[in-house]
Amino acid sequence: AWVHGDPRKVIYPTDSYGQFCGQGDTPNENKTILFYFNILKCASPVVIINLQCPTTQLCVSKCPDRFATYSDVQASYRYRPDQWNYFRQFCRPGFNNPRKSAPQVLRDEDCPSMIVPSRPFLKRCFPDFSTKNGVLTVANQTTFKDGRGKTRNVTDLREAANGINIVLDARSVGMKIFEDYAISWYWILIGLFIAMLLSLLFLVLLRFTAGVLFWIFIFGVIGIIGYGIWHCYWEYDHLKGIPGSDLTVYDIGFQTDFKVYLQLRQTWLAFMIILCGVEVIIILMLIFLRNRIRIAIALLEEGSRAIGYIMSTLFYPIVTFLLIAICISYWAVTAVFLATSGEPIYKIMANQTLCKYANLTCDPETFNTTNVTKLCPGAQCTFAFYGGESLYHKYIFIFQLANAFVFLWLVNFAIALGQCTLAGAFASYYWAYQKPADIPLWPLFSSFGRAIRYHTGSLAFGALIIAIVQLIRIILEYLDHKLKGTQNSFTRFLLGCLKCCFWLLEKFLKFINRNAYIMIAIYGKNFCTSAKDAFYLLMRNVVRVAVLDKVTDFLLFLGKILVAGGVGVLAFFFFTHRIPVFAQEVPTLNYYWVPLLTVIIGSYLVAHGFFSVYAMCVDTLFLCFCEDLERNDGSTAKPYFMSASLHRILGKKKLSPKKS
Repeated sequence: AWVHGDPRKVIYPTDSYGQFCGQGDTPNENKTILFYFNILKCASPVVIINLQCPTTQLCVSKCPDRFATYSDVQASYRYRPDQWNYFRQFCRPGFNNPRKSAPQVLRDEDCPSMIVPSRPFLKRCFPDFSTKNGVLTVANQTTFKDGRGKTRNVTDLREAANGINIVLDARSVGMKIFEDYAISWYWILIGLFIAMLLSLLFLVLLRFTAGVLFWIFIFGVIGIIGYGIWHCYWEYDHLKGIPGSDLTVYDIGFQTDFKVYLQLRQTWLAFMIILCGVEVIIILMLIFLRNRIRIAIALLEEGSRAIGYIMSTLFYPIVTFLLIAICISYWAVTAVFLATSGEPIYKIMANQTLCKYANLTCDPETFNTTNVTKLCPGAQCTFAFYGGESLYHKYIFIFQLANAFVFLWLVNFAIALGQCTLAGAFASYYWAYQKPADIPLWPLFSSFGRAIRYHTGSLAFGALIIAIVQLIRIILEYLDHKLKGTQNSFTRFLLGCLKCCFWLLEKFLKFINRNAYIMIAIYGKNFCTSAKDAFYLLMRNVVRVAVLDKVTDFLLFLGKILVAGGVGVLAFFFFTHRIPVFAQEVPTLNYYWVPLLTVIIGSYLVAHGFFSVYAMCVDTLFLCFCEDLERNDGSTAKPYFMSASLHRILGKKKLSPKKS
């Protein structure tokens, strides 16, 4: 990839001669936009963007801003030379012969037959489509001359216009979203900082009031969802009787202005039904799992003590984030180099539909010496796309899969390194006989050093297994996408079963790997032995696993939801001018939901980073506890290493006094 790739093929458009538009130190340095002689030949914007439109393409400094035809410009050349000077900038470089007959010019593709008002998008000139009173127009006109003696309606461009308008509408929305981010980024960062403070505050308080805080979590989530239900009902009732509010989403179709949907009663009714369903499910789970929740809270109190003694673990997710960011950057850059490693391919473009040489590959350096131009007058050898016929180019897709596999392997290794490091730090807390006196100095740093020095192979092997399964899932999704529309019922059923099975396999392997890394951190054995020991240990304590592990995950998930929901409600009141103190500080936005969703999602990710440390702590302490119960019996010779409070929660025997 690094040898053959050229990212300029992505950055710069390429004209019909294989030259980059806008590249420095070339004749096209100031010509940054690609212009199409006859955009009517481009069936869709996808063809245009892929540089495979069957018309001459030139690099220009700006797009046309007026209607004009070669015939009209040629006829008025003598008394209006300025029109020719403007028009010829869209002709072939060096062409300056307005006396050449129009048929010959169009045959030789010296100049376009017409130009229409356009604007640059994706560094390419697109007709400036707009709608006026529901009618498609270009520069407020509905007709134009095609330069071949016909007056055509703008609707003749509809096949291209429909696709282009979708792209341009998306661009308009994208620009508005970008403007919202540019105006509100400061407040978004403040919201994320508040989420970080809330997450840290909750984790610190868990050491002293885990039970109280988690019940606050639970009822806080119920309260937030309840407020959402009330707000949806209020909006639903408020829109009653307003003209147009009783329309359905199906009636109005897809709209780029999302505010339109918020003016429909059906939208708020759907939101209210969804929130009511979530509320009922949470309440039912709390009723049937109330005793299990008490047990899980007690285990979390023990985990809070461990984190209290090793506070540095809260910031380790930053290390994992940086490692994954490096992996993503390396994968993305390599993928771009691979995708741009093709050689320029030139094909014969002929005006005559019966030309037998049309669309065949050609060599622009020797094309003029062949007899193709004689058999097919006006035929040209123009740039089509990037590709190649060498062994390397034939296997670029395989190389992309290999690059994706390396990416998955590295990302899973970074995650495994983090899990093993945290597990080693928390295991050193559990197996300290006198807490905190026997906890080693710098437990997190020591655990990270052990993982790198002794366990790199085991972590890489565990990550390899997960990466293989994930790659198979990617291939299955690719096959499903490629075969869509050509599948029969059996094929769809088979692919669905395979995707489901490999999804379950990935979840199971991640669970096994997580516990295997804990055993690696405790005993230092290899991956296979640790995975086997962890699996059998969990199977011997399967009831405790089901009760504690999943209920703990559920409670931590509620904590993330409360942090994200609380900050989200605060952001909602702020960006909708409902906090009088800050009403003058709120920026004017196109879509208030842009910073709102960013704050909510960002807050959830921030909370997830902190709470993931807590989840790893609980899993490590639980596995250590099960191992402690099997290795020791509470006697003077084999005393338990667990704390007295943890033993009262889960143990059956009395805890004997520890030796001095």
